[in-house]
Amino acid sequence: MTETQQEWIAKRAYALWEEEGRPAGRDHAHWEQAMKERAALEGSAASSDGKEVKTRAKRPVVDVKANGAAKAAPKKTAARKSA
Repeated sequence: MTETQQEWIAKRAYALWEEEGRPAGRDHAHWEQAMKERAALEGSAASSDGKEVKTRAKRPVVDVKANGAAKAAPKKTAARKSA
């Protein structure tokens, strides 16, 4: 089951509240902190549950010629060994 962003924030805010000893009147601060943490997770390569790191796609290398024209460099292939 996939949880929504709001559900994740609510659970995290609740956990922050418990970690601080369940203080009264700090619900807004905990919610704001949870929102910041979620935004940081979404901007990183980590998954939303923080347990898995996603790999990012590599960008192609661009070869710039003397005339200023850019062209993608050819992909390198592994050389085959002959038996």
